[in-house]
Amino acid sequence: MTATSPLQAVLFDLDGTLLDTAPDFAIVVNQLRQRYGKTALDYHTIRATVSQGASALITLAFQLQQGDEGFETLRQELLHLYSQHLAVETVLFPGISDVLDWLDRKQLPWGIVTNKPRLYAEPILESLQLNTRCHVLVCPDDVTHTKPNPESLLLACKKIQCAANHTVYLGDHRRDIEAGHNAGMKTIVANYGYIEPNDPTKNWQADFYVDHARDIKPLLALHFTY
Repeated sequence: MTATSPLQAVLFDLDGTLLDTAPDFAIVVNQLRQRYGKTALDYHTIRATVSQGASALITLAFQLQQGDEGFETLRQELLHLYSQHLAVETVLFPGISDVLDWLDRKQLPWGIVTNKPRLYAEPILESLQLNTRCHVLVCPDDVTHTKPNPESLLLACKKIQCAANHTVYLGDHRRDIEAGHNAGMKTIVANYGYIEPNDPTKNWQADFYVDHARDIKPLLALHFTY
């Protein structure tokens, strides 16, 4: 792809890129801690860990590692609590709605490639009325290898019949950018997302960076044709 090459599709990571799901995770993590007599964790501490998944949240909340006694029980309890608290506080990041409206007007297909299981991803999209607009949703259930392996991104391209090298992938984790590069896509870091403090995004070697979702549309308009 050149700096002004044709754009056929835009793919988003879910948590921390398209949707701000951290408020719901923070609630259920602290509900679980309360259940075991622990005080609430700071919201921002939980927020920075959300992109790493339920196992990382258990490690954060209970100082246990995968394989430790009680770890899997706690993880399943957390997932059960979360399943009962989907999309209660979850919202689109500010500016994302305008991006999606713009993509729809341009008739550019957009989709989601996430490491979030379909059991949770689909109800959230339905609750936010995004399920009928999203052209493709690829979850871990659909692939053998998850990000940073490119399998899920390439599957998304196959489903919407677009070329990977004419597709852009946005994410807020190093594995998103690695997956995008491995698939031959251009990549954009969502600096507004759940960035881990010990892994600066400047080291991820992405093609582009945005500090706010409102920056996505002008970036795409500047560097790509439709």
